[in-house]
Amino acid sequence: MVKFTIFAGGYSSFIASYLFNTDTQSLSFVSQYQTGLNPSWLSTHPTNSNVLYSVNEFATGALQSFDISSTGALSNPLDTASSGGDSPAFAVPLSTGQVAIMNYNSGNGRIIPTTGRPETFDQSAGIISFPQPVGGVSHPHMALEHGNEVLVPDLGGDKIWRLVQDGSPGSWRIQGFIEQPKGSGPRHIAIHNDRLYTLHELSSTLTVQAVPPSPNGTSPLLDNVSILPSGLPAGSAMAAAEILIPETSSHFPVHYVYVSNRNTGVQDSRGDAIAIFEHVNAGTGSGESLRLVKHVFTGIDQIRGMEFSPVTQKGEQFLVAGGVAGGAGVVVYKRTDGGRDLVEVARNYNVPTRTSFVWSSLAA
Repeated sequence: MVKFTIFAGGYSSFIASYLFNTDTQSLSFVSQYQTGLNPSWLSTHPTNSNVLYSVNEFATGALQSFDISSTGALSNPLDTASSGGDSPAFAVPLSTGQVAIMNYNSGNGRIIPTTGRPETFDQSAGIISFPQPVGGVSHPHMALEHGNEVLVPDLGGDKIWRLVQDGSPGSWRIQGFIEQPKGSGPRHIAIHNDRLYTLHELSSTLTVQAVPPSPNGTSPLLDNVSILPSGLPAGSAMAAAEILIPETSSHFPVHYVYVSNRNTGVQDSRGDAIAIFEHVNAGTGSGESLRLVKHVFTGIDQIRGMEFSPVTQKGEQFLVAGGVAGGAGVVVYKRTDGGRDLVEVARNYNVPTRTSFVWSSLAA
């Protein structure tokens, strides 16, 4: 048996916690912990899983740190640093001990060093400002560490910016970019085996290409596919949200790509769908394509975030998801058929909406 604490952020002033039991496949609400305003995105330290980071997504955005106890309780905020801008929608710790936070509304961000302890921030980190597109606004949406670079998809600029450290920690510069299809709105990205997968919010498409050489190399799109399910109602307004590529294992030998469809308009009676894709002929450079495996309908209204658990001792793996609207609560799915399908195993309605999740293992 494995028990997980699941922490869930949202547009509120608290982080909710749940207990998920893999044997009984039950999801129980445990507590809520007060934070700054709108802890909409959560992430954990890459080597110290007892450290949690959260954004505060509002006009004067911030980054906060917390400790997770051995019993799964969350501390009060331990430190807070300004994000340097308006409405940070994403934060992620890097292997260097710095934490990247990107401001969606003000077209800038910071990569903030930690000092001595991963919970303590160096307040002197510089601000990275992204170029404003002609007739538009820069909307940096996430950050992904790749080698010595940090890649930042810009939903407003249709580019993925390539950042490198410029001297001491906390000082970064743009060294180049990866062009994306005009009007597509790149939102979130993932890299697997030197392939760059980009989920485009405005066009609801998924693309794959080789990671271009830095700083300004190019590579053609190997495929560009719609993620939308059929049968959408009139008045629906689709906006792709999240992309996940879980690591392979003996129980899940094929790497599948999971992306969420977010409907901000007239709701589908089936709820939002998670689309599962297989990358056919991956890495061969010839005949590579993205093949739709299945759409899984969730009953969730506007999926903003979802996250996979580690593979358990029994070889199971679970996915947690929630929406920013409606009252569907938090839902846990189990991967089945080698990862080609998702089956709902638990749902909890205590908190109607949640936007981001992290898994914390309690006991084996």
